[in-house]
Amino acid sequence: MNEEIDKDFSSHTPMMQQYLRLKAQHPEILLFYRMGDFYELFYDDAKRASQLLDISLTKRGASAGEPIPMAGIPYHAVENYLAKLVNQGESVAICEQIGDPATSKGPVERKVVRIVTPGTISDEALLQERQDNLLAAIWQDSKGFGYATLDISSGRFRLSEPADRETMAAELQRTNPAELLYAEDFAEMSLIEGRRGLRRRPLWEFEIDTARQQLNLQFGTRDLVGFGVENAPRGLCAAGCLLQYAKDTQRTTLPHIRSITMEREQDSIIMDAATRRNLEITQNLAGGAENTLASVLDCTV
Repeated sequence: MNEEIDKDFSSHTPMMQQYLRLKAQHPEILLFYRMGDFYELFYDDAKRASQLLDISLTKRGASAGEPIPMAGIPYHAVENYLAKLVNQGESVAICEQIGDPATSKGPVERKVVRIVTPGTISDEALLQERQDNLLAAIWQDSKGFGYATLDISSGRFRLSEPADRETMAAELQRTNPAELLYAEDFAEMSLIEGRRGLRRRPLWEFEIDTARQQLNLQFGTRDLVGFGVENAPRGLCAAGCLLQYAKDTQRTTLPHIRSITMEREQDSIIMDAATRRNLEITQNLAGGAENTLASVLDCTV
C-alpha cells in the first residue's frame, strides 16, 4: 500500500476498510469499486485512472484523518472505459455489490466478480473486429522454448515448441499477443521487452506436473495423448500457466475450452519477423492496417 493509506487500518471508515481489503488482493491493477450507479477508484488508482482516462480527480471526505483522492465513472458507460484501459495495456478488477443495502449492517457486501485484462477480454464491445485477441505464455529451458496461445472468446488453444531464438521471435511477431505471461527467471528478456501486456509470473505456475493436472482436469481426460501434446513438455509448461491465469481472471471454469492443438514447424511456413513485416500481411510499414494483404482479402467476395 502507498503512504497515503499505509496507516493504522482501524482508523479508516468501515467502507474504506472494505475497499482496502479488496485492493490488497489486487495491488498491481486498477480496482473498480461499485457504489450505486458509479464505479469509484481511490488513492493511487484514482490518480492513475484520471490520467489514463482523462477524467476528473476529486476528493471524497476523509478517512484516517486524510482526504481521499477519488475518480469515478458511470456504470452504464463502463465498457467504453474498459476498452480504453485495455488498449493501453491495463488490467481492471471489477468489484460489485452483492449484498442487499436494505438488510446490510455497515457497508454493503462486495466482491471482485471478474478481472478484465488485455488478453482475456471476451466482450464484443472490447474486441478488435479484424484481429485475434490472444493471451500467450512463454517458457524456456536448456532445450528450447515453449509457447502457448489462447483465444478466450472462441476457446482456440494452441501450443508449440520453437527450437531457437529466431523461431521464437518469428512466432511472437506472427501471433502478436495482447498479453504475454513469462516466468520470473526468464533469461531472454530482450526477446520480449517492449511488448504490450507483459505479465511476470512465479515459477511454480509453470511446473510440468501442475500443467498436466490442470489440462487433464479441464478436458476431462486421464492423459493428453489424444491431443498430440503429451511429448511437448515445454509447451505444456506454458499452457498450464496460461490456463490457470485465464481461470483466475475470469472467475469461471471456462467450459468452452475443451481441447488443445500442437503446432509443428514442419506443418507451417516460418517467416522471420523482418520478412513478415516487409510483406505487409496484417500491418503496413507505417504501422497501420491500410493496403495490407489482409485488408485486400477483406474486400474480396
